[in-house]
Amino acid sequence: MAFETLRRTATGAEAQGVAIDLGLRSYMLRVYNYMGSGLALTGIVALLVASNEALMQALFGSGLMWVVMLAPLALVFFLSFRVQKMSLTAVQTTFWLYAGLMGAALAPVFVVYTGASIARTFFICAATFAGMSLYGYTTKKDLSGIGSFLIMGLWGLILASLVNLFMQSSMLQFVISAAGVLIFTGLTAWDTQKIKELYLESDHHEIAGKKAVMGALTLYMDFLNLFLMLLRFFGDRR
Repeated sequence: MAFETLRRTATGAEAQGVAIDLGLRSYMLRVYNYMGSGLALTGIVALLVASNEALMQALFGSGLMWVVMLAPLALVFFLSFRVQKMSLTAVQTTFWLYAGLMGAALAPVFVVYTGASIARTFFICAATFAGMSLYGYTTKKDLSGIGSFLIMGLWGLILASLVNLFMQSSMLQFVISAAGVLIFTGLTAWDTQKIKELYLESDHHEIAGKKAVMGALTLYMDFLNLFLMLLRFFGDRR
């Protein structure tokens, strides 16, 4: 009798583990789908804006340029502070709007760099991102300590970039790009592990949906920043 009870308990625990594993895979797939769709929208919008001379002049030949450049950042802060009070549909809509605005902001990339070098850098970035995200998903090691160090490095990167706006030092720019590649590569693994851990907290369906969108936003920014840093090394200017 005791043996039968233990067997049923073990079977139930195993079934629950399988259910969690399948649920986690489904959740992570949802995150990656959001992220991939956002990147696709960004690329399409960037290409369309870059191919329209009149639109490029209107957006980047006047003070409107600052609106285009700062609007995505404003949306990120808006989502971060308001996500809990927003509906899932509103969160999704804001994410798509952010991805579209980022496309408009990144249109000059298609003007400055050749299409072949952009494509080459994209595939290098995708391979690096996939490898690090897979590591963050599968590793049993706690990456929180490394993550804290990377966040400090990110703040240093932002400050150095602001300083270089005035210095215009090519050497400092090289250091910023190299450090940026390392930082965003590491952040990809750490953020993936954090997104995975958030799933394990039992939530209402809508809250889980919001977490998936916010997780996608985090990985989207990791990918995009890694791509831009790599582009400074592998991009061929026109």
